[in-house]
Amino acid sequence: MTTTALPGTDALRARAEDALRRCGAQLPAGGTGVTARTPLTGGTLRTLPAATPEGAAATIAAAEAAFGEWRTIPAPRRGALVKRLGELLTEHKEDLAELVTIEAGKIRSEALGEVQEMIDICDFAVGLSRQLYGRTMASERPGHRLSESWHPLGVVGVISAFNFPVAVWSWNTAIALVCGDTVVWKPSELTPLTALACAALLGRAASDTGAPEGVHGLLLGGRDCGELLVDDERVALVSATGSVRMGREVGPRVAARFGRCLLELGGNNAAVVTPSADLALAVRGIVFSAAGTAGQRCTSLRRLIVHEDVADALVEQVVHAYGRLPVGDPFRPGTLIGPLISTAAYDAMTKALVAAQADGGKVLTGGDRRLRDEAPEAAYVGPAVVRMPAQTAIVREETFAPILYVLTYRTLDEAIELHNGVPQGLSSSIFTRDQREAERFLAADGSDCGIANVNIGTSGAEIGGAFGGEKQTGGGRESGSDAWRAYMRRATNTVNHSDELPLAQGVNFL
Repeated sequence: MTTTALPGTDALRARAEDALRRCGAQLPAGGTGVTARTPLTGGTLRTLPAATPEGAAATIAAAEAAFGEWRTIPAPRRGALVKRLGELLTEHKEDLAELVTIEAGKIRSEALGEVQEMIDICDFAVGLSRQLYGRTMASERPGHRLSESWHPLGVVGVISAFNFPVAVWSWNTAIALVCGDTVVWKPSELTPLTALACAALLGRAASDTGAPEGVHGLLLGGRDCGELLVDDERVALVSATGSVRMGREVGPRVAARFGRCLLELGGNNAAVVTPSADLALAVRGIVFSAAGTAGQRCTSLRRLIVHEDVADALVEQVVHAYGRLPVGDPFRPGTLIGPLISTAAYDAMTKALVAAQADGGKVLTGGDRRLRDEAPEAAYVGPAVVRMPAQTAIVREETFAPILYVLTYRTLDEAIELHNGVPQGLSSSIFTRDQREAERFLAADGSDCGIANVNIGTSGAEIGGAFGGEKQTGGGRESGSDAWRAYMRRATNTVNHSDELPLAQGVNFL
């Protein structure tokens, strides 16, 4: 199903500028280096000046200077900044969602949901500002107290991707700020306008709460701009979201200067469907996870591993559901699939489908270009379902597009082996009504992913849990739980409140 009557680039430009104005963002009068585009039409919205090396150095220096003051402000007072940011995000939720749809192509409900995620993480971080707990341990020495404390780390560099242009920034920034760090953000060059809006709102929050100037800085630009953050020794932590290729370059460079890295990289997520599964429930979870956001989430479902006894029935239902997914203008009520971020993404999807068919795969639905006449520079596609004879090389790769590969299994051991037989390890799920199957999937010899779900899909994580994965996903954790510890340094403290000086392990000296 395809919707028509796409908005024009000029109209989208006007809408974006109005939203930016309401957020208090000042658009630069001129400059080049960064081109803001919209995937809805493929058209250019405007050009923006890219950060120069000198400008980036000054922004990092300002963040370093602000850190000297910010780290000494009590954490609950730092939380006041994040609380104010959450209030402004609530006030401008519609404006930010407007920009997310225009720049990233998300349907309205997903764009609003992403901004809600920002509001939620602000709430979480404000509570966290009173819960940066250390611990006290038993000392082996009489009259001694052994404990640990947590202190602000320094300047945090955030490098974010286009597919969650505001949420991932907020995960990092809200937590880093209450931890006493300052932040320098290099957003995706594909979503600079959303970044300008977020920076303006945080700037207003900082002004309203008296936070030091330089507590947050924004660097617009491409790869070279990100490299400035990666290589600068003043940046204590680099939190980078992107491809595995990017992570392979970022990780060693930050490690070479003994900085810290938090990497959120590729995902090749799978769902196992057992014979006992509620198939109607499974179809709902599968279709959203695989086709939602046009398959452009790091948690998107890429592989469906189904028991032989239910495979035909399940696949028939999934294909039927795919046929009823409206593709088109993401602003239009009822649309469920917006555009891919670019025509290059469609080319990658086509290449993957050709490779899958060469491996014996059969495309059951989708993969076709939509709205080509209405928007020749945009990439609207039908989400694809491909029945595969085996987990071939192309299935083991992550293609950032709505392709769902279907594999079958006979035993749960075989299903778990297929599931874990990819280089990535982000998100996973199992659909079953058998408690033993569910518990096995969650056990040490089950899913090897950072996220493992039962009877829900692989997408749609809540902010309360730590987000991240293993293997080529990078090992980082953001958002909830104890992910805050990545943004702080730990100190072990021993206090002697006695008149003696016993040494540990019974050592005698002097």
